[in-house]
Amino acid sequence: MKNLLAKWNEISLVKRILIGLIIGIILALIAPKSASIVVVFGTLFVGSLKGVAPILVFFLVMSAISQHKSGKKTNMKYIIILYLLGTFLAGLVAVVASFMFPITLKLGASASDVTPPGGVAEVFMNLLNNIVKNPVTSLSEANYIGILAWAVVLGIALKNAKESTKTMISNVSDALSQVVRWIINFAPLGIMGLVFDSLVTNGISAFGAYLQLILLLVGVMAFIALIVNPLITFIGIRKNPYPLVFKCLKDSGLTAFFTRSSAANIPVNMELCEELGLDKDTYSVSIPLGATINMGGAAITISVLTLAAVHTMGIEVDLGMALLLSLLSAVSACGASGVAGGSLLLIPLACSLFGIPNDVAMQVVGVGFVVGVIQDSCETALNSSTDVLFTAVAELSKKRKNKVVKLKELS
Repeated sequence: MKNLLAKWNEISLVKRILIGLIIGIILALIAPKSASIVVVFGTLFVGSLKGVAPILVFFLVMSAISQHKSGKKTNMKYIIILYLLGTFLAGLVAVVASFMFPITLKLGASASDVTPPGGVAEVFMNLLNNIVKNPVTSLSEANYIGILAWAVVLGIALKNAKESTKTMISNVSDALSQVVRWIINFAPLGIMGLVFDSLVTNGISAFGAYLQLILLLVGVMAFIALIVNPLITFIGIRKNPYPLVFKCLKDSGLTAFFTRSSAANIPVNMELCEELGLDKDTYSVSIPLGATINMGGAAITISVLTLAAVHTMGIEVDLGMALLLSLLSAVSACGASGVAGGSLLLIPLACSLFGIPNDVAMQVVGVGFVVGVIQDSCETALNSSTDVLFTAVAELSKKRKNKVVKLKELS
């Protein structure tokens, strides 16, 4: 048995996950009545990731900031600019694609059990309230905006603490990262359960009805990952961007696709940053921050589903409104983790720009939940891999500029 487990662990995680995926599909087709046994693996996997992710982010950020040496420069300003630029461009590309390939929906899905925000002011108030929410409540409710804010404040406050205290916090963050690695090693069983549950509950035909929408969402995300992000990378590092882009997609994006959690993918991203030789003082902050505000995938979801509703209602949209939607989707996406329901619940807010009634907008949210199995996986993969990519671009760009300056000084 030990030899069998050893051989299993020698197989790469991606291959093991693919094996779990195939087994889940086969079981759903030949033994759908075994639901109670198989589904429990998916439930435990998702539950354990959700349970450990908030406290992981809290200790990682607090430890990184408390350990930061005063006067040591980081690339955080550049990284934040890249995060915001990437999110805006993702929303803009989604708007353009939606006009090029207009989609209409067969509405009828219901999402009456959730309440969307009433306007832009309410979104910002939610963000502000979540920032100052009780830290214990933030941890229990997985309010990542609040978790991030309190971690930053406590990290700054602990800068002058004893080294033994800082070491203890660092040890806790390392232990939590190890726990996440253990959980991710069980991903093949979890994915098997999740795929089995999706196929048994919805059936393959349920996804066929929304195939055009799924193709548009995935197509835009692929365009951002393979065209826009490489272009941004090339501008930053001035050399072939694809080796770095593919490295991030393979080592970070694939894992995030199956775990469907940017926060749970943080240890994977941290290991990748270390492998790339990036500055720990920078990536120990930028990676947890990116899991909260770098939301290009969410901006795409908001824009595509909103314009699908617009085309379904036969509403004419001018260039100004389209650009406003791009900006709104980017701003809303950055705060999606602080709004109950995530990016899908911000669709009614975007729909309000075009005068679409709330009951129609909520039906679009229902459609979003149906395609969410595929959409959310691709969205998380794009978001998480871009966290590492932009962190690497910022550092490599800085090294390139420093090299140019030294060459000029020598000449």
